[in-house]
Amino acid sequence: MPDTFTIAVVQMKVAADAATNMRKAEAAIADAAKAGAQIVCLPELFLGPYFCQVEDASLFDAAEAVPGPHTERLGVAAKKNGVVVVGSIFERHMAGLYFNTATVHDADGSYLGKYRKTHIPDDPLYYEKYYFTPGDLGFKCFATKYAQVGTLVCWDQWYPEAARLTALLGAEVLFYPTAIGWHPKEKAQYGEAQHGAWETSMRGHAVANGIYVGAANRTGHEGAKDGGLQFWGQSFVSGPQGQILKRASTDKEEIVTQSCDRKVLEDVRRNWPFFRDRRIDIYGGITSRSGT
Repeated sequence: MPDTFTIAVVQMKVAADAATNMRKAEAAIADAAKAGAQIVCLPELFLGPYFCQVEDASLFDAAEAVPGPHTERLGVAAKKNGVVVVGSIFERHMAGLYFNTATVHDADGSYLGKYRKTHIPDDPLYYEKYYFTPGDLGFKCFATKYAQVGTLVCWDQWYPEAARLTALLGAEVLFYPTAIGWHPKEKAQYGEAQHGAWETSMRGHAVANGIYVGAANRTGHEGAKDGGLQFWGQSFVSGPQGQILKRASTDKEEIVTQSCDRKVLEDVRRNWPFFRDRRIDIYGGITSRSGT
């Protein structure tokens, strides 16, 4: 493979209907390809508004099989533009069993597989446990035309174990399709700290694993006018030493494109040999809920 590969994370404002959002995603994939991207990552659940703000059984109707109609269109977009595409779908596996699923299509449009979100949050306006079963496929690394691609999803961002295990599978870049923002009434007090923690966590994963990290967030306000969620955008790409290589704005639709260098990955891992120095013989306690 060449020494470099180019990635893009897409930051979207999400419309009310799936048809519009699919067209926006297809246009963004084409624009990213024109800008030189070889691997394009879309935001979490990009086909519609972030529905987990409420618990409503009728919203399960939006789920679909994976592969399914929208993953098929992602494959068409991947082939048309010659790029790898990381998507994010509300997956219906069977009646009563649903997942928050990342999909990967190679540059020839072929479907390489899926990753199901492992860690499922339950917080005010993030009632994901009502909708999603914890992922049961394990962690994934996909061998694409351009790079070894790892996929995790949003709440997985906070877990170093997920990033480590994905990196150990050989990932050169780790993507996080994301839907995260502020409760508007809390932004003044907590907003800066919340965003800083989110970004720092993923930059830490980049450092600890000597890997590129890309986070694709949505932007804009969704939900009740007197509340809801204000998605904070700021999609970014981090280098393997945790440096922010590029970052989007808080409030605009943008495509963040960044070249990644395998020689840099090699050099960082040679000089910060964290994988060499891991003490796998004494890590058994990590599988316990607590150390007591």
